[in-house]
Amino acid sequence: MEITPEIQNTLNHIDEKFKTINQKTETHLEGLLWAKPITYWDYIQTDALLNLQIQRTTLPDEMVFIMYHQVNELLFKMILWEIEQVSNATTLTTKFFAERLNRISRYFNMLTTSFDIMGDGMEVEQYLKFRNTLTPASGFQSAQYRLIEFASTDLINLIDHRFRATIDRNTPYEHAMEHLYWQAGGKDYETGEKSYLLKGFEKKYKGEFLAFMEEYNQKNLWQKFKQLPEEDQKNADLVAAMRHYDRTVNITWVMGHYNAAVKYIESVPGNHEATGGSDWKKYMLPKYQRRIFFPELWSKEELEKWGE
Repeated sequence: MEITPEIQNTLNHIDEKFKTINQKTETHLEGLLWAKPITYWDYIQTDALLNLQIQRTTLPDEMVFIMYHQVNELLFKMILWEIEQVSNATTLTTKFFAERLNRISRYFNMLTTSFDIMGDGMEVEQYLKFRNTLTPASGFQSAQYRLIEFASTDLINLIDHRFRATIDRNTPYEHAMEHLYWQAGGKDYETGEKSYLLKGFEKKYKGEFLAFMEEYNQKNLWQKFKQLPEEDQKNADLVAAMRHYDRTVNITWVMGHYNAAVKYIESVPGNHEATGGSDWKKYMLPKYQRRIFFPELWSKEELEKWGE
């Protein structure tokens, strides 16, 4: 084979790459002789992915339910991936920030429009049968969604509005966690006793949540925005992207989820609990807990009518 200038230039770059990590270029080149060509199914890990759906019942539509939620978790991972790029950027531009926020909003748009898969894509009769087999598991227990919230805004904006006056940035993270808005969905309203749903969730993820809260205390999306030069904070495209993300996550997506739940949960006479027994209306409806990531970017009137 003729070593053209282009090939030689590529080889030089390869050599430089391996020298920077103290590796022998010839060793890696020889390794290419024995490497298998990559295939789609190996790269995507198709076989592993398609074997992660394990039904607990014999009802066909349970498979739809499982795969739908697995797709959601994959999209949550994509969202966290984009947030991480913004939060860890050493030099952050308004263009990069806005582009990543718009990517995240598109992922949430997919999540919102996909509720038809559950709302119209499962037989109510089948759902009402297999839902009891899934108890006490619930979408309430999606850890990735909690991480998205922690990575998006200051913790105070995720605190139940009834307790915000007693909590500030110096409050211990464990105390703050006890007063997060979603705690209301896992506690008895009168006694304050935690449900099995919430106890199991915290046993699994509490340590991870507390560490993540501390890690993102100074690098969540709102803090990264406030760390920009004042002129950049007025950038119209970035502000629009911030507002769109806030509304998409905390109103549009939540209401899509709520409306899908209504069809199934309220079809049961006298039984309006979610699969894990949570008080789903208080937990889900934005007008109750007023989940707002970037309240300073909204007018007083907009804030007052949030979620209506």
